[in-house]
Amino acid sequence: MQLATWNVNGLNSRLEFLLHWLRERRPDVVGLQELKLEDDRFPRLELKAAGYGCLVHGQKAWNGVAILSREEIQPIQSGLPGQDDLGARLVSAATAGITFTTVYVPNGKSVAHEDYPRKLEWLDALAQWFRDTQDPTEPHVLCGDFNVAPSALDTFDEARLAGKVHHTEAERDRLRALSDWGFVDAFRSRYPDRRQYSWWDYRGGAFHRNLGLRIDLVYATAPALARMQEIEVDREYRKKKDGLIASDHAPLILTLE
Repeated sequence: MQLATWNVNGLNSRLEFLLHWLRERRPDVVGLQELKLEDDRFPRLELKAAGYGCLVHGQKAWNGVAILSREEIQPIQSGLPGQDDLGARLVSAATAGITFTTVYVPNGKSVAHEDYPRKLEWLDALAQWFRDTQDPTEPHVLCGDFNVAPSALDTFDEARLAGKVHHTEAERDRLRALSDWGFVDAFRSRYPDRRQYSWWDYRGGAFHRNLGLRIDLVYATAPALARMQEIEVDREYRKKKDGLIASDHAPLILTLE
């Protein structure tokens, strides 16, 4: 069984690219982020034709998250409680025998911007939601664009970027709170020393020069992690396909037994 996460950077612009990827990779469950469209504009018919049901928490022009699944989707939560002012950034469901949650964490812009402390509050609220409502002894996968590089190994230039947004200890502490609850960073558990990124700026040839960040993460509780066979960044789908322009993020695919 394959589970995936992907920030598509606008589904209106990326639908044909997404359908191309779904045909080629055929994942079972997918978390999408940064849809940039409302629920009623989500392309349910096209995705149904591709074999997927959908659970959508959208927003006009900004944010938005969705779960696609080949199996029945039972909704659990749409929107992070108490954080509605920061937009549509969380959706959770039971599907394919697991609880699957996908998130689009606020960017924060810069440590001097008012959005930065709100980002930290959002991450605090995320950890609290898991503590209040979920059970770490159950199989649970949390994935998405976290807008945090978890460690120096996850950024192309820690020396220059340390202390800046995505690279602060305060942000990294919030990820550790998720680990304290019971989540494990699946990629890092599999590849403790590998330097591999999931996001590259469109500018300056960053992708071809491999100047990126690992900010798209998959966390799993112990029962889910025990089933892990592989996890990989699908770097091929950060490249153009048949003239279609890719997102600035690559998909991340977790394979379970």
